[in-house]
Amino acid sequence: MNLFDLTGKVAVVTGSTKGIGKAMAEGLAEHGAKVVITSRKADLCDEVAASIKAEGGEAIAVPCNVSRKEDMDNLLAKTREAYGQIDILILNAAVNPFYGSALDIPDDAFDKTMDVNIKCNLAFCREVIPEMQARKDGAIMIVSSIGGLRGSTVLGAYCISKAADMQIVRNLTAEFGKDNIRVNCIAPGLVKTNFARALYEDPEVAAKREEATPMGRLGEGEDLAGIAVYLASKAGSWTTGQVFCIDGGVTAVGAG
Repeated sequence: MNLFDLTGKVAVVTGSTKGIGKAMAEGLAEHGAKVVITSRKADLCDEVAASIKAEGGEAIAVPCNVSRKEDMDNLLAKTREAYGQIDILILNAAVNPFYGSALDIPDDAFDKTMDVNIKCNLAFCREVIPEMQARKDGAIMIVSSIGGLRGSTVLGAYCISKAADMQIVRNLTAEFGKDNIRVNCIAPGLVKTNFARALYEDPEVAAKREEATPMGRLGEGEDLAGIAVYLASKAGSWTTGQVFCIDGGVTAVGAG
């Protein structure tokens, strides 16, 4: 159990009121971390934090729209005010405002995708890495997607942004590995969340995706909790610069 003990660690998880982010936050809390629940809607943040506390964990709720610098600054300030520092940063919040051909995407939708999925992740890293450097310890995870490894006919901009997230991880690993800061990418396959609803709400489409997945099912948010705990804990102390595909085997066989 000591390998996965997060007692005393402080974790900020963006986009943690539902789906993958919520499952990761709950997993970290179950292993002893103090978790900061954040998303745009205050009531949902309060609800998830209360649920974690009801289960014996420790959590606070701080609403944040990651695309607003003042919200990011407030989130980090409130976290430090409550807990003193940030040991674990999971960047899960993302957008995908357009579904369709790469020829049809409006400029504003493309720009929004790049701003939220790339620039905001870098902004958070710039704000948190210095304190991790000072302590010579820290774990950062960016939730990417297997879409960052493959072409798509309908999610072009989103996949570009997720490929960029993988490169952010490699760059930060090269620069800050010497400071014992571990930076990794988690790349889920198709997980049944509201965010990915367009990809599985049609039963026929869902059935085809399940058939193309070696494990025979789509993912659940809870399937991503374990990798977050591993990367945040002593168990992942020599793991950095990697892209972990948690996808039921899809990328292994080139399916989907």
